[in-house]
Order: sequence, then C-alpha cells, then structure tokens
Amino acid sequence: VTYKCLQKKVDAADEKQVLSLCNTLHIDYDGSTVIVDGADITSKLHSDDVDRAVSAVSAIVPLRHFVNDIIKNIAKKINVVVEGRDMTSVVFPNAEFRFYLDASPDARAGRRFNQKVSALSLAEIKKSIKERDALDKNKTEGSLKIASGATVIDTSYLTISEVYAKFKDMLLDTASVPVNVN
Repeated sequence: VTYKCLQKKVDAADEKQVLSLCNTLHIDYDGSTVIVDGADITSKLHSDDVDRAVSAVSAIVPLRHFVNDIIKNIAKKINVVVEGRDMTSVVFPNAEFRFYLDASPDARAGRRFNQKVSALSLAEIKKSIKERDALDKNKTEGSLKIASGATVIDTSYLTISEVYAKFKDMLLDTASVPVNVN
C-alpha cells in the first residue's frame, strides 16, 4: 500500500486518500511474490522511499485492518510463514508457533546495506531503522512489541541458515501436528 501511495502520489498523512486508494487495489500473494493490480512489486517493497514512508502509512488503523484481512485470507488458501511487526500480537495471536525475531540496529543496518537495495550510507540506514522502530513502538494499534507467549530469538549474530536451524530444532522438539493459524 505504501508503494502504491508513493507511485500514485497519495499523501501518506491523508487517511481518507490512503483508504480510498486501498479500496481500488487488488493485492495478492502467490507464495513468493506480492502482486498488486497484476504486477509483481516484491522488489520494490524495501526501497528507501517505501522504508521512509511505511511507518506513517501503517499507522492508519483502518488500513491495518484492511491489510491484516488480506493476510488472513491468503493464509487460509496456502501454508504460510508470515513475518511482520504485529503478526504474533495482532494478526495471528493464536498461531501454534509464534516467534519474535530481533536484531540490533547495527546488525539490521548491516544486512540492509549488504543487500545493496538502498542508496543510503550504513549510518543513514541505521538512523532510519532507529526512527522507524521508535515510531512503530508508539502506534495506536499494531505496535512493535513482543507478544505474550512468543519465543524470542536474537538474530544479531546469526546467519539465515542458523535462524532456520533454530526454528527447525524448536519445531521438531514439539512433535506437533502441522501449524493451524486460524
């Protein structure tokens, strides 16, 4: 939604304009790509412009409900692993497995910098991350917080493979049936 607001020059601070735009969008996910109005926008989701504007857009409570409903409907159709700042606290509070992945601003900035998706310097990326965290911790709804009962994993010094191995070990230890997110 943030990407489309920027593309259509919709003022992110104008809740009515943002919600009006939302009602025109067709958003879907095919298992690996985010498709909006028939176009794959996955590669555009972590641009500097989107990163700068996403906190303001996502602070619009009716928009959060709109997007969360889309995510829930997608999860009904396919098996998914979802990530996001309020997935375990708001969207799927009763999911069988809930993890809160954390990492220091330094580690997150280094990862983003190394992805080569940003024109910002490492210091600018770190500053942006800290600013977004501060905004997201104070949202009216869907704020950045650890949900009760979620397993916290600090990934600051872990590779993606090491995080995956932690998940796998935890899930195998539970000897549980497949996850039910409803």
